[in-house]
Amino acid sequence: MKKLLDKLSEQWKLKDSQNKKPTKLGYLVIVGLLGALLLLVSGLFTEQKEPDRQNTQQTQNSTAAETEETFAKKENEASSSTTDLEAAYEQDLVGLLEKIKGVSEVEVMVNLNSTHQKIYEKNLIIGQQTSEETDQNGGERVVEDENEEQQVVLVRQGDQEVPLLVETRKPEVRGVLVVAKGAEQATVQEWVVQAVSRVLDVPTHRISVMPKN
Repeated sequence: MKKLLDKLSEQWKLKDSQNKKPTKLGYLVIVGLLGALLLLVSGLFTEQKEPDRQNTQQTQNSTAAETEETFAKKENEASSSTTDLEAAYEQDLVGLLEKIKGVSEVEVMVNLNSTHQKIYEKNLIIGQQTSEETDQNGGERVVEDENEEQQVVLVRQGDQEVPLLVETRKPEVRGVLVVAKGAEQATVQEWVVQAVSRVLDVPTHRISVMPKN
């Protein structure tokens, strides 16, 4: 670029020294040099913009990766929480069932739904609308429309509004398997089923009790 500027400067100096208008050839040379200069300047701007585009793309990719990582982390935390709760139930049941007469060497497996259930406070909004209608025979009638709508109650927490959490329910028990010595006796098996049903608040048809070898 510096060489092109030097050539342009020489052309103008030559014009001044001769104290006359440049020739047609001189004009062509100047125009050509100006065109080359514009191409070089345009190329420099393009090279400067290209890294900006790459940086923008990298930022977008990084944001997407962070979002996916956040969701994956939440899913893993929920899964870990459910697994820990299942293990706690199993341990408690083993200790409890082994205290039942005729029951020993107990093994328990508890299967829960994957997530906790959160209950939020809601407002019930009842709307009523009354309208009068006239039929073709001139008769009039009053029509009343009533509708109900529930809206989650929001409370301010710092700089944002969040739903008002009323209760967090533990995951529902989907099934329980108990394997123990002594369970081959019908009476003992019934005791085990009733004990598990009362402790976990689960229907008896979701509980299976098997004798252990």
